[in-house]
Amino acid sequence: MSQIQERGSTHVYKVNKISKEEMDSMVARCVHEDPPFCSAACPLKLDARAFLEAAAAGNFKKALLLYEKIAPFPLILSAGCEAPCEKKCRLSEIGDGLAIREVERAVARFGEQSRLGMVFRSKKRKSTAVLGSGLFALLLAGELEKKAYPVRVLCEEADEEAYLRAAAPFLDGEAFRLELKRLRGKDIQFEFGCALTPELLEETRGSADVLCASWELTQQLFPGAQSVPELVYCEAERLVSGPSEGVMGAAFAVKKAALTVDRLAQNLDPRNTRGQEGAVDSKLYTDLAEAKELRRVPVGESGYSREEAIREAGRCIRCHCEECLKSCAYLKHYKKHPGLLAKEIYNNTQIIMGDHQLNKPMNACSLCGQCTVVCPNGFDMARVCHLARQNMVSTDKMPLAPHEFALLDMLFSNGEAFLCRPQPGYETCRYVFFPGCQAAAIAPATVKAAYLDLCARFEGGVALMLGCCGAICDWAGRYEMEAQTRDFLDRELAKLGDPTVIAGCPTCLKELSGHEGLKLRGIWDVLLEIGLPAGGHGLDRPAAMHDACGARGDAKTQEAVRELARRLGCELSETPYEGDRAPCCGYGGLTAYANREVAAEMTDKCLERSDAPYISYCMACRDRFARQGRESRHILELVYGTDAGAPPDISEKRRNRLTLKNEVLQEIWLEEAMEKKLDYPLRWTDEARRMMDDRMILVEDVIAVLEDFRESGEAIRDEDGLLVARRRVGNATFWVKFSPEDDGGFLVRRAWSHRMRVEKREG
Repeated sequence: MSQIQERGSTHVYKVNKISKEEMDSMVARCVHEDPPFCSAACPLKLDARAFLEAAAAGNFKKALLLYEKIAPFPLILSAGCEAPCEKKCRLSEIGDGLAIREVERAVARFGEQSRLGMVFRSKKRKSTAVLGSGLFALLLAGELEKKAYPVRVLCEEADEEAYLRAAAPFLDGEAFRLELKRLRGKDIQFEFGCALTPELLEETRGSADVLCASWELTQQLFPGAQSVPELVYCEAERLVSGPSEGVMGAAFAVKKAALTVDRLAQNLDPRNTRGQEGAVDSKLYTDLAEAKELRRVPVGESGYSREEAIREAGRCIRCHCEECLKSCAYLKHYKKHPGLLAKEIYNNTQIIMGDHQLNKPMNACSLCGQCTVVCPNGFDMARVCHLARQNMVSTDKMPLAPHEFALLDMLFSNGEAFLCRPQPGYETCRYVFFPGCQAAAIAPATVKAAYLDLCARFEGGVALMLGCCGAICDWAGRYEMEAQTRDFLDRELAKLGDPTVIAGCPTCLKELSGHEGLKLRGIWDVLLEIGLPAGGHGLDRPAAMHDACGARGDAKTQEAVRELARRLGCELSETPYEGDRAPCCGYGGLTAYANREVAAEMTDKCLERSDAPYISYCMACRDRFARQGRESRHILELVYGTDAGAPPDISEKRRNRLTLKNEVLQEIWLEEAMEKKLDYPLRWTDEARRMMDDRMILVEDVIAVLEDFRESGEAIRDEDGLLVARRRVGNATFWVKFSPEDDGGFLVRRAWSHRMRVEKREG
């Protein structure tokens, strides 16, 4: 099969490779959105991370605004708060926990109260009344005023000062003055000197939509009553709060009461849809290595000064989990944590018709599995993207364009460039060398040297199989094509007598391990067993070892390659993110085809770990690094003393595979190979070759256009006098700008393609 059929535009199959329950289970592993431990411990849900960040920046106005979201009277709360957040501070595990309460006190004292938006704030239609005094009544009145309810307070005290004193007798002079000023600035209507009696409750309920009273007042008016039915079920619904202890207890009771008021004001059952109230558990992971200052700023008798509060807030490490974003260029590019991105990708797969805007991010993942290793909970973004691709393919909604070139390249490897032969003199073999399609495309001389070495040193015969393992169609989500490839390779291996496969690529080793009953070994293990051949040598300076994605989770392979390097005399320097934590070079998962920008960022991420030359045991990695200008060698190049040189372009890769096939047929099996040669000279400008490689246009595609021109003579002439011809090849139309040469050949100057059809109209 030389071409792949494009998807139908309206054909939709009802197949799902991933269920919503499975997706929800995977998404639940991501703890990025879990609150910091300090915030989780706070029943009032202070955003402590943002609060401390603002305080550390000296922005006390913003910090106070955040604090006022949970505290209508911040000095009261900060003075009496029991600070459960401090007990959960992660810094306490390695040093002194943050003095969060003291920072809160400083912010409450020095922060400027914001009045923005309060002047023109519209009031809610439902009115509220708060009976009595005390801490609960004061905080509830402030909370309801903040929610824009019309608030009326009925109390026995003579004025605001006496009312505040009754609620917060623990406030000192300056703090009391500031909170009194804040109280008087609130839009609360007071009725002082009221006699709190059952009759007053009855009189008030007719003039307020929601009537609020503390538990203590209820007990005072109705001694011993466990409930007051006439207060709960009367026409104008009201709230009776439960008992509370301490400042934090009162503030939490107020939060619950205010939510109940909201529900009652909307004529809803106050027991439903309340969400999580109070302190919660957090599974957030935090890297404590980011902590710098472990000692707490000493607290004076009057608390922190402004500068001391800034210093103490600056000790906060802003607990967050971004282990995957720190290591994965893909997630960093899209600036989304995997839980969110996974949900968006899943939703993308559920769209029947219309735009699938998450196709590109879905196809940009390298499927390398690094995220699963670095994530403390093992979130597997690769599985999400892989299943999503399979789902899009199975429902006929995945466009072919992102992966078509790679899939056609795989078909070429297993078609025209495929070779499967037993060692001369054998009908079946004990072993078969399977170097992989990228090794044959990038370093054919190394492949040939390795095969000849294995033949010379193994008994029982070593066959050679040049082809693709099927990882490409697996990455593309084309599981039916993957099954066809597996059957094809199994049939070819059966012809050889089902030998042990010696894989030259860790991805091939991983992919072939899915074949039932197949015996596999890595060539690195074989070389350690039989010894190194003559002529190999290491680099003359320290080098960095890059671990291939295909070897993730395979510590044996990782160590075997390092041992080979040491035996060659290589000095290996340690790098961040090596072994199972190593990032992808940008080739895996077909990222280099589907999203070149992300692939380049992945390559840069690999190379930023060290300035040394890189040694790899994956030819794709070797190629990606060399393309970025870094000295890069495959371990087999060092073993056999070969050098693949500069990275080949896409056309050269195909030619290398064919050349390797033809050379081994001629030199080892003594067979003549048929090579197709042009009967006219064909030349290229440097710009044309760069353009073709960048746009994945093969020499064969250009030749097809020129052959069509030679036959039909159809072309257009541009303003520079150059000819432009086109031809439809498979699912794309290719265009070539060229000039005929005096010797009957052509000079190709530019080339491009698109997936539109161009039809010629008669007349």
